[in-house]
Amino acid sequence: MNIPPRISPTMKLSRRLPGLACLIGFAATSIAADAPAGRKLVVPEGFAIERVAGPPLVDRPITAAFDERGRLYVADSSGSNEKVEEQLQKKPHRIVRLEDSDGDGRFDRRTVFAEGMMFPEGTMWLDGSLYVAAPPSIWKLTDADGDGAAEGRVEWFQGKTLTGCANDLHGPYPGLDGRVYWTKGAFAEQTYATPGRAPFVTSASHIFRSRPDGTEVEPVLTGGMDNPVDVAFTPGGERILSCTFLQRPGGGFRDGLIHAVYGGIWGKVNHVLDAPSHKWTGPGLMPPLLHMGPAAPSGLTCVESDSLGEGYRDNLFACYFNLHKVSRHVLAPAGATFSTKDEDFVTSPDLDFHPTDVIEDADGSLLVVDTGGWYKLCCPTSQLSKPDELGGIYRVRRRGSPKVADPYGLNVEWAKLGPADAAEFLSDTRPAVRRRAVATLGKMGAAAAPALADVVQRSRSVDARLGAVWASARIDAAEARDVARAGLADGGETVRQAAANVASLTRDAGALPLLVEMLEGPSSLNRRVAAEALGRIGDRAAVSSILQALADPAAEDRFLHHALTYALIQIDDPAGTAGALRSPDPKVRRAALMAVDQMDGGGLDAVETAALLTDADAGVREVAAWIIGRRPEWGQALAGVFAGRLGRADLSPEDRAGLEAQLARNAGSPAVRDLLAATASDAAAPAEARASALAAMALARPKDLPDAWVAALAAALAGPDAAVARRAVAAARALAPAPEKAGSLAAPLLALAARDDVPADGRLEALAAVPGGLAEVGPATFALLTDHLDPEEPVAARGLAADVLARARLSAGQLDALIGPIRAAGPLEVDRLLTAYDAQADDALGLKLVRALTESAARTSLRVDALKAHLAKFGPETRKAAEGLYNLLNADAAKQQARLDELMGKLAGGDVRRGQLVFQGDKAACTTCHAIGYRGGDVGPDLTRIGGVRSERDLLEAVLFPSLSFVRSYEPVVIATTDGKVYSGLLKSETPEDYVLVTGADQVARIPRADVEEIRPGTVSVMPAGLDQQLSTQDLADLVAFLKACK
Repeated sequence: MNIPPRISPTMKLSRRLPGLACLIGFAATSIAADAPAGRKLVVPEGFAIERVAGPPLVDRPITAAFDERGRLYVADSSGSNEKVEEQLQKKPHRIVRLEDSDGDGRFDRRTVFAEGMMFPEGTMWLDGSLYVAAPPSIWKLTDADGDGAAEGRVEWFQGKTLTGCANDLHGPYPGLDGRVYWTKGAFAEQTYATPGRAPFVTSASHIFRSRPDGTEVEPVLTGGMDNPVDVAFTPGGERILSCTFLQRPGGGFRDGLIHAVYGGIWGKVNHVLDAPSHKWTGPGLMPPLLHMGPAAPSGLTCVESDSLGEGYRDNLFACYFNLHKVSRHVLAPAGATFSTKDEDFVTSPDLDFHPTDVIEDADGSLLVVDTGGWYKLCCPTSQLSKPDELGGIYRVRRRGSPKVADPYGLNVEWAKLGPADAAEFLSDTRPAVRRRAVATLGKMGAAAAPALADVVQRSRSVDARLGAVWASARIDAAEARDVARAGLADGGETVRQAAANVASLTRDAGALPLLVEMLEGPSSLNRRVAAEALGRIGDRAAVSSILQALADPAAEDRFLHHALTYALIQIDDPAGTAGALRSPDPKVRRAALMAVDQMDGGGLDAVETAALLTDADAGVREVAAWIIGRRPEWGQALAGVFAGRLGRADLSPEDRAGLEAQLARNAGSPAVRDLLAATASDAAAPAEARASALAAMALARPKDLPDAWVAALAAALAGPDAAVARRAVAAARALAPAPEKAGSLAAPLLALAARDDVPADGRLEALAAVPGGLAEVGPATFALLTDHLDPEEPVAARGLAADVLARARLSAGQLDALIGPIRAAGPLEVDRLLTAYDAQADDALGLKLVRALTESAARTSLRVDALKAHLAKFGPETRKAAEGLYNLLNADAAKQQARLDELMGKLAGGDVRRGQLVFQGDKAACTTCHAIGYRGGDVGPDLTRIGGVRSERDLLEAVLFPSLSFVRSYEPVVIATTDGKVYSGLLKSETPEDYVLVTGADQVARIPRADVEEIRPGTVSVMPAGLDQQLSTQDLADLVAFLKACK
């Protein structure tokens, strides 16, 4: 088969989140180059960049791939941002083939290779056909008659899932080992046939690989990230993955690069990772290679030639869609993984420069694909005014680099070569020629094995020996296995690494002695690859060697420890592994404990595991706690252990938090449920124990709340200890008991709210926890609540007060008295307070309410559809008066563009320091929902590096009109229930029993699935509009200056 130059596919979905600038590790200065279409691009000193394709040849390129003749196949978008289901029906995109007919490096000829394509997110040329990822499928397109158009279309892979942002599928990518790789994202459940075994069913993210004919599909990586995107390969066969939402946004982190070692599980923490088919090797997720911030990484490639200059070969180049740049990442061995040295390589001040792919041409230059500014699907860029910017393709080359003659080897008569002749090209200086030689030898089968073995044993060229090893991976013959075994004894660590990866892929049992020997070698990287191979081979004879390797100090390395542990899991020898639980070496005990737990039928004992909670090694204690927390069936056996730990006063905060999590996960056991109830209600128990019991109850959130828990909550609320009582309030709010069970809580909650020794925020929390809301509101309580609606009060207090009033049964006089505070209320509270009037029909009251809303400074935060629902039961006079209010609101919406234009002209002179005070102050209350660094809430997106990715206008739009566009993963939903209630907010989590919806800064609704009548996308952001009415123009200027400075 013909392996083309590295194919970096895929369009990555952009995000309205901050960006993380790469660390500058190089001293080069930069020069600017003006692209023909007016795009200003910056490259390092000594490089040149030029546009080599654009309209009309290609309009909105997404991803590209070369064939063996140097023709470029480009996925070209129509510019459609329709819903993906509509795009699947219409298939509006295309594939074009570009050619450089005169050899000047610029493309000058176009052929439409394939029309009628679903959204294309990856391209790969392989053995005469173009493979295109167009979710939910990968298509094989073939031009059999040579007219330049693909008349053959075969659905090579069927993912069978298509979610809203179409991030179900990226790729495919050609591996050095002859396998085809692709990625799965989006958390939709997919099923893969595994002959001789049960089907592999998964909702997690993965890298998959298979043979070119689509057989032998297997996962090589598992993750909880939203979107694994591009895969690149190092010369030794190590996989590097770019992905988005590697972790929940925070501290400027979000997306990243991963060293995708075999069997690893990466972020973020996600319920899809809990499936028993996903085997863990430690309590935590594997760490990333590089945090990229909210970069929305897309294309990724590993350079194979020397044409870019000394030190550039084997470097990674990655596209940062959101940050308008391509970065360079230099890999260096670091234990059993790599470290990176990072710098910007191509940058642009043009916010419509969105690189989606970067690939290496056969002459060693780089092509950068810029899709332009068209993309808005799942991309929360400014929606009020977005230019229709087309894209282009740019070439970056080293100035003065020599011209490469026949870079694709077109003058070589490949079909006439025998094995020995073809093997000569394995040492060629041209990467495309070397790759073609590997593919040619692989097709020759066993006949090529002697020539390959001769290269491995005799050639002085590392490239040739690597090529011979990789060619052997494509040959299903015993003679080919001998080639890789010879590579295991090579003097070069990279060749040995490639050989070990081939032995792993082919499960070569004959390589076992050499792999065991490699476990003791000097390279931790290769120790890890050897462990991977031993696990895949599955010979129990290797267990003792693996345990011995775990005792080596080098096994403290997270990646090596993972590989050795995963090997034990795959070999699946519980008896041979369990003895290591008594090892004097804690690394061995940790690995053995995890491995036996993860083996199907490992037979781990609950009491013996609990005994390890007091192990001298913190790592062993952590593993034991993690296992117990995931084994709710052990609760009965461990209740006594839990009771003893609850009563200990010497637990660290971390150990106590871990204990609470274990208790919550085991709360399905009657013994643990009873223990929590007894401890929480025991006035003689230590306060720490009672607080932990209450915290565990809140974390557990059982579908059917035990009566004993309700009684325990009532006892804790009524007790003299105010701190314990407040923990009980938090538990009551989290558990949200049904009205038929919660009657006993109302009285102690109301009593707590009246206590003088409880601060005002605690009293408000108690009132908010009263099940079903307040049946009656006394004068003192009403005054407490309305006083805390004052805009000068802390935002949490305002939110609690508004929530209590919205749910309370207010008297007619109180509803009338509340209209004044509503007129003065801020945008965070006004809509919530209107819920108190949902059932009212008195037009006199309704007219007062409409008048107050018309005069309200927070009027612009209201939405007509939501307001109509609040006023629906009032009489005709109210509804008639409300029409004027609706017209005002619609007029306000029409004026938003003008308002933005007006304020943009007043932003000059914003002060960063003053803006920080605005951000952290109670008036804007930004930190209630947003974090910068590690300070702030997590209701909305993290803003630590927002200034690196958003313009001043985008920032201002987001502050003033947050419902115009939504950040990916922060889209609101509306849930209607069978009893007529409607909830709007952010879907925080869902279980088979219920949905948890964030409805405000400090408001969470838990909605049983059985009560849900409809779920639909929302149109109103949880973030309130109208902040320009609460903040002065100077405040806004300062706030935007501060956010822009966050980079």
